[in-house]
Parts: sequence; structure tokens; C-alpha cells
Amino acid sequence: MDRTGKEQLVAELAGKLAATKAAFIADYRGLNVDQVNELRGQLRGAGVEYRVVKNTLLRLATKGTEKECLDGILQGPTAIAIAGDDPVAPAKVLSDFAKANEKFELKAGVLDGNLLSVEEIKALANLPSRDELLAKMLGSISAPATNFVGVLAAIPRSLVQVLSAIQDKKAA
Repeated sequence: MDRTGKEQLVAELAGKLAATKAAFIADYRGLNVDQVNELRGQLRGAGVEYRVVKNTLLRLATKGTEKECLDGILQGPTAIAIAGDDPVAPAKVLSDFAKANEKFELKAGVLDGNLLSVEEIKALANLPSRDELLAKMLGSISAPATNFVGVLAAIPRSLVQVLSAIQDKKAA
């Protein structure tokens, strides 16, 4: 890759890193092509970009961003997963893939400018996804209204049952 290509790559990575909340660094040594393609497919399905990048280019791309704390981690072969909207989704995919493949090793991550250890990434992976949290919140918001409607519907139903019992008593 020539100098202009490297400059374009650094600018592209810097833009993506500045725009995202989370990024994860991994060591992919020992994985075969099928395993890497499987990982890329899983990450793509979660809306995550996965790239193998030279450490020097990644250091240049992180300069001036909140991801600059990754500089000390950038040693050896490095792959970076840049999260989309949900920082939990890539953590889940990477954590599950690391469990299934012994050779794949998570190095670290960064979330909102804070460096994450491997244990913290695994803890993040155990959190419910954004969609699950939104569904729980919506259920919590709608529960009082649903219960109120149920109470309001019970009043006329009780009245009808009482009137029906009176009618049955008079008929007998």
C-alpha cells in the first residue's frame, strides 16, 4: 500500500473510531480462513465492522480520539471490531467466538473512552441487548396503563354479573 492509500485508511479509521462508542481489539493468530469468515459474518449480522489493521496505522487513527487509550494494547497481529449502534452486540459475538475457538483471543476494548479488560468485555457481553432493554422498558411503561384498563373493564363486568344474578333469582 502506498502512502496516499495509508493516509486514506488512517483518515477513514479515525472517522469511524470518532463516530462509534465502542471498539474491540483481538488477536486472530491461528484461525483459518473459514473461521475468520464465520466471525466476519456474525459481526456483519450484528452491524459491526471487523478489520485487520497494522498497529502503526491504528495508532495514527486513534490519535486525538477517546480511543487513544488502546495504544498500549497494539502489539502483535491486531484485528479491530468497530461497533455500530449497540456496543453489547459485538461484545457478545466476540466473547462467544472466543469461547468456541481457543486460538482467538480478545485483547481489550474501549467504551466511551474507558479501556475495557477482557473480563469487562465478557461482563458487557452478559448484558441484555439494546432491543431487549427497550422491550423491557416498553413493558414497564405500558403495564400501569394495561392494569388500569383491566380495572376499568372489571367494574361494568361486575355490574352485569350482579344484574344477571338478580335476574336469575327473580326467574327462579
